[in-house]
Amino acid sequence: MKAIVIENYGGPEVLRLKEVPTPSITDHSQVLVKVRATSVNPLDYQIRRGDYTSLFDLPIITGHDISGDVIAVGEAVKQWRPGDKVYYSPRFGGTGSYAAYHLAEESSLSRMPDNLSYEEAAAMPLIGGTVWEMLAVRAKLKKGDTILILGGAGGVGTLAIQVAKALGAFVYTTGQSILHEKLQLLGADVVIDHHKKNYVEEIQAYTKGKGVDVIIDTIGGSTLSDSPLALANYGSIVTLVDIAQPQNLIHTWEKNATYHFVFTRQSRDELHHITGLIETKHVKPIIDSIYPIEDVRKAHQRMEDTKRDRPLFGKIVLSL
Repeated sequence: MKAIVIENYGGPEVLRLKEVPTPSITDHSQVLVKVRATSVNPLDYQIRRGDYTSLFDLPIITGHDISGDVIAVGEAVKQWRPGDKVYYSPRFGGTGSYAAYHLAEESSLSRMPDNLSYEEAAAMPLIGGTVWEMLAVRAKLKKGDTILILGGAGGVGTLAIQVAKALGAFVYTTGQSILHEKLQLLGADVVIDHHKKNYVEEIQAYTKGKGVDVIIDTIGGSTLSDSPLALANYGSIVTLVDIAQPQNLIHTWEKNATYHFVFTRQSRDELHHITGLIETKHVKPIIDSIYPIEDVRKAHQRMEDTKRDRPLFGKIVLSL
């Protein structure tokens, strides 16, 4: 089968299209899936550049989203049959989705929503589990809460806006002016151009000094130390970004606030919640662009480039 293989750590140039053996079922609980589409996540380029060398041995096939068709099942598999359409996130640390076929445990798979294409479905699994974990499980977001989503135009941000709105929250987000209308169409009540205005000052003005109940951090930097200034007393800050440098959290202490640190979640149970929201049309995948798998280098370059010809909005998808 064809696959994108990483034999050395580095930039997009290390992603190589190669022929590798097609996996076969070796355990009674396994399912073989024909991959129809996958996507690009920051986790993919972090692995490619060597951020997780202790967890992976070269060569690596990365990728953390799959939509496709069940081809074969092990003898003990009861839930799936050949021909079923599924979507899921491969187990972190194992073989990824940048390949024509993928071998998974029965328990990893979720039924693909009927109202999505393969490309749309491939944009959802990893961010779906992550966003539900951040908003519903950690922040316990509920109707009437106010939330600030920092970085609303990214893959996580575009989904978080929709899920927060579906949960009944009033949604603030940050994004470039050129994207304001698109972000509002997703459900954002107020969009702040963080390139032109100070989001802390804007939130303080909009909330009359109270701050928001929940802050979602998708951008990192000094957010952990700065964002509490926009947070209400006893509020929550949920971040999926690692801490690159020590930060002073004194403002969090003053607010009696709570931090939640979330690594990407690959939970079928949490994806089921997103499936329900997709099928009831409360949530839809937002796709920035679609590349054939052969152009994976260009897809990674678009994800990482800070001088894009147009802003990134949603997920970058790879079709097979």
